[in-house]
Amino acid sequence: MNLPATDSTNAIDWARVRADFPLLTRQVHGKPLVYFDSANTGQKPDAVIDAVDDFYRRHNANVSRAVHALGTEATEAYEGARSKLAKFLNVRGDELVLCSGTTFALNLVAYSWALPQLKAGDAIVLTRMEHHANIVPWQLVAQRTGAVIKVAEIDERGELDLAQLHSLLTPEVKLLSLTHVSNVLGTVNPVREICREARKRGIVTVVDGSQAVPHRAVDIASIGCDFYAFTGHKMSGPTGTGALWARREHLAAMPPFIGGGEMIKEVRFEGTVFNDAPHKFEAGTPNIAGFVGLGAAVDYLSGLGMRNIEAREQELLAHFNEALSKVEGLRIFGQAREKAAVVSFLVEGAHAHDLATLLDLEGVAIRSGHHCAHPLMQHFGVPATCRASLAFYNTHEEIEAFVAALQKVRRLLG
Repeated sequence: MNLPATDSTNAIDWARVRADFPLLTRQVHGKPLVYFDSANTGQKPDAVIDAVDDFYRRHNANVSRAVHALGTEATEAYEGARSKLAKFLNVRGDELVLCSGTTFALNLVAYSWALPQLKAGDAIVLTRMEHHANIVPWQLVAQRTGAVIKVAEIDERGELDLAQLHSLLTPEVKLLSLTHVSNVLGTVNPVREICREARKRGIVTVVDGSQAVPHRAVDIASIGCDFYAFTGHKMSGPTGTGALWARREHLAAMPPFIGGGEMIKEVRFEGTVFNDAPHKFEAGTPNIAGFVGLGAAVDYLSGLGMRNIEAREQELLAHFNEALSKVEGLRIFGQAREKAAVVSFLVEGAHAHDLATLLDLEGVAIRSGHHCAHPLMQHFGVPATCRASLAFYNTHEEIEAFVAALQKVRRLLG
């Protein structure tokens, strides 16, 4: 791995870090690319790309099936990725279910834990800022069980109203599911404190860590939740990767979500004996090369240090907010006291999609739309926003280029 150079004060050479990401060198519409869409998907360093390439070129085989050398190598690499993730998040490897990402992980909890547990009269608490992946599965469970959904609201800063949230945690509530970091507002929720209050009341907690794991040090053990889900492609790993962490007692009690090969010990027509967790939830051939790449991503992020990454992104966010303050008619959604480097905004008189399309012509990549968060858009009374999301591989020069492009587009739109 091409680790960045450091000086005696342990300051990271971020220019060298950026050079590890080949896509960032390309041009779009004849302009240097400014990639401000990392909340959508993170770019991949050479180390990750090389790891996937090397697996297919030298080690490609299925896992946990063959006794030949390639099968052993593939299994060791795949399970090695699980071990790296476990250490990265301060959990045990046998508590991590490897899967395609947060959406699959949350559905696994919905169908294997919630569906057998909930009944009519029970309640599920969600928050206003949830991604659709943390809303729709619970709606489907509620429809099938008769449970109801309650919603914790946000204040004018885009922060959870904790008093209102705590008031919702009544005896009929069996499950609380919330995001660690909002994908629209960048709000960092106090998940440790929230989970502590839920635990006092016997409420099971689920945390969506998609926007947290790539950008800050996450110690799942210290959060005190029951389930934690995250996605690999947002943390500079390949698409189609991610994991669900769960307490061992839940994994032991939960029935399998999907049946097939690998998740069994013995199959007879009279019945099946399932494998131990986490393997009983990993039916079929997994995305082996993807997890090899995710293991490389964990190595890369660990080499930089997650606290260094968070500090770098906070430095970029401060510059970004200062630069945006000079743009007339610009409205930012979400001004939480603790937030990630995600900024959703609109410019007066311009539709979000028009802004994003014209910015693309200037080489600037941002997201426009509802960001899979319709209830949050409804709260603000808008159909869509633009969202710029930064990562450690971005630069201060890109921020200036973005603002210059935004000012140009604003003039074009009148």
